Amino acid sequence: MTPDERRQLARTLAGIDLPHPLLDPRLRRRRRFGLLFMTTCCVALAAWIAVLILTLPGRYTSHDWRAVWVGLDIAELAGFAATAWAAWNQRQVLIVLMNVTGTLLVCDAWFDLALAYGSRGFAMSLVSALVVELPLAALLFISARRLVRVTIKAMMQLSGIAGPVPALWRIPLFADGLEEALPARLRPRSTQTRVQITSDVTTAGGSSSLRNQRISRDRAIPRGEQWTRASTPDTAR
Repeated sequence: MTPDERRQLARTLAGIDLPHPLLDPRLRRRRRFGLLFMTTCCVALAAWIAVLILTLPGRYTSHDWRAVWVGLDIAELAGFAATAWAAWNQRQVLIVLMNVTGTLLVCDAWFDLALAYGSRGFAMSLVSALVVELPLAALLFISARRLVRVTIKAMMQLSGIAGPVPALWRIPLFADGLEEALPARLRPRSTQTRVQITSDVTTAGGSSSLRNQRISRDRAIPRGEQWTRASTPDTAR
């Protein structure tokens, strides 16, 4: 088999063993509910932001200042500890923990800069954000993205899809349709459809004995001699 045929066969076998998840009616209902829920959240949050802009005071005195900052630092400590555990044990949850910890660092930098603006501690907050918090967050985000791409690359190889990993915004949520995310010049040249390949796979068992007979026949003919129908065994006709 050519490399394109092997990749097509791998995609077909993967499609047989693992049907598309959204074919399940329950998952399709959950997807519709999730889309409706996220749309509602966007509308509600936009309205709430408008309310806050119109009603929040310019100055506010907090009585729980210490608890807020200590609680945020404890959350960051927990994020780093969980990320280190997942990295040490090589768990897929590492990708999620990297994104969570990076988000906490960005929030820390934002609140520190916004709340210290105009005070004597603003310079220290700016240095802390630019030197420590934001670089660490960027490192975590980049590492998480790299792990996602490595995982997708492994899935592409198992599915028989060649070529580099496409941009994440082009990759579908599930494996079905991943080949279409590749640029046209990197897609396999094979024009066989999954139905054709599936038919070939299902009929392979019935034709295996005939194929074995043909192989035995070819091996029995000395090299350089021409094959004729008269030399064919009766079982191969």
